[in-house]
Amino acid sequence: MRAAYAADPARSRGRLFPENPSAHRTPFQRDRDRIIHSAAFRRLKHKTQVFVEHEGDYYRTRLTHTLEVAQVARTIARTLGLDEDLTEAVALAHDLGHPPFGHTGEEALAECMAPWGGFDHNAQAIKIVTRLECHYARFDGLNLTWETLEGIAKHNGPVSGALPQALAEYNARHDLELGTHASAEAQVAALSDDIAYTNHDLMDGLRAGLFAEADLAQLPIIGPAFATVAARWPEVAPARRRHEAMRRVFGALVEDVLAESRRRIAARAPRSVDDVRAASEPLIAFSAATLAALEEIRAFFFARMYRHWQVRRMRRKAAIVVRELFAVFMEDPALLPEEWARQAMATGEKAARARVVADYIAGMTDRYALQEHRKITDPQARA
Repeated sequence: MRAAYAADPARSRGRLFPENPSAHRTPFQRDRDRIIHSAAFRRLKHKTQVFVEHEGDYYRTRLTHTLEVAQVARTIARTLGLDEDLTEAVALAHDLGHPPFGHTGEEALAECMAPWGGFDHNAQAIKIVTRLECHYARFDGLNLTWETLEGIAKHNGPVSGALPQALAEYNARHDLELGTHASAEAQVAALSDDIAYTNHDLMDGLRAGLFAEADLAQLPIIGPAFATVAARWPEVAPARRRHEAMRRVFGALVEDVLAESRRRIAARAPRSVDDVRAASEPLIAFSAATLAALEEIRAFFFARMYRHWQVRRMRRKAAIVVRELFAVFMEDPALLPEEWARQAMATGEKAARARVVADYIAGMTDRYALQEHRKITDPQARA
């Protein structure tokens, strides 16, 4: 049953370019399907989550992370009476703007683009779905509904201050009301991102040997989950024990979001999605206790995983690849593929060239970035 505060596809604010309605799908279902069929979505298969894609077949990629986020998001949305399709669309699109090599690639590209407005993966996702995906005859981008674009732009909360250029440019054409909260559906997608990466980064860190189960004993939520499983099944194989423990961590985080969100919903009694947007704080949230626990868990990840010497070594190499590719293409845009070179050389403005180069690099997979770097820097590599 749809909640009063849920987004209603029948009342969507529509698309920048009006289209006839589908006979079989709601507007939000069409958005979801367009995202899934986009080239940017397919490229997530070979983009880093934490470990660079070629380091192992079992580590999460940006695509498997995205699918896990979408699964969690649909569960929470269904339980709270929200629109599952809008929730899923935002979840599936939330990382489309990530460049190769995860946050390392983003930081390196932002550093390269600092003189020309910087680089932000959320803003890049908006640029991808509104401009860079060029498949339709009548428009650039995917022509998503206002609600899906709003969710991509501000699922992490209202956007204020100096806007990233890509977001500012689109918002000038199609006002996404960036100063308000997003729909409850988009808020669910944001928290599902936190739930998914907390669980899978822990599993990937254990698999990689960056830390051991014994190191988790003092962590909130995680330590008790592992202790419960060890006490109940002391003879079970380590892989099964980990999976059983992580099921409990997953469940605890989801149940906390549901309980806290229901408390906030009961206190505010929102009657429409606009009430959700106008609220002074998010409607969908973790409890204060769980937020504090997640901060402690993230601090552990930073110390023992994200800053582990093996991860740092690969991060350093990845940053060099991004910076050197950017410098080479800025110096000689004729080295870009023909279509990109034509765009880069069509203007004498360095800022415009930089944005073309950044868009090209941001669209690369880890594998392609490494191949391009080798072709350009290794005299023995074929061009």
